Amino acid sequence: MRFHLITLFEEACDAYLSASIIGRARKEKKISVTYQTPRDFVDNKWGKVDERPYGGGPGMVMTALPVVRAVEKTLKTRAAAERRRVIVWFSPSGKQFDNKEADKLAKYDDVVLVCGRYEGIDERAKKMLKTIAPVKEFAVGEAVYTGGEVPALAIVDAVTRRLPGVLGKDASVEERRIASSAVYTRPETISYKDKNYKVPKVLQTGHHANIDAWRSKK
Repeated sequence: MRFHLITLFEEACDAYLSASIIGRARKEKKISVTYQTPRDFVDNKWGKVDERPYGGGPGMVMTALPVVRAVEKTLKTRAAAERRRVIVWFSPSGKQFDNKEADKLAKYDDVVLVCGRYEGIDERAKKMLKTIAPVKEFAVGEAVYTGGEVPALAIVDAVTRRLPGVLGKDASVEERRIASSAVYTRPETISYKDKNYKVPKVLQTGHHANIDAWRSKK
């Protein structure tokens, strides 16, 4: 599976995507990650990718064509007959990204993640991109971020961990089993500031039905 990040800040993304489970998945060629910067597709000598917004207001807006051309260049590396590809556009008003959407994205061969900056990307870019490939518009969480890189990293992470072999066994994907946000490990008792903190007894019984019931409540 191939993830393509359209971003002005490759270095902000690659450190995370080169570490831990995601980094191992890349080394084992279960996924690949490529980058394309809109700066390579501007028609000015300064590499300027933003302009003031029509209608006034603070901040700057990323221009449409450099973003569209970056996506075009990315997808031209694949065969023209390739159909399992999708473009992801980030917006606070988009559909909330969740595990079900991650499962859907995991079925594609190429996922292009368009990371906006500043006040956003000229809306016409989204309309142009729809002529290249299907576009899914997501919000990742309910906060507004400085750019699309953090949501893009979240999507790469959520999708990658669902791919066969990435976590070693399918049961490691928490949402496919009964799991709890409260987890414990050794030692059984921890003494801290004259108080003992113990592992719940039910987790020490080996009684799987009772353990699952406890986890469901948590």
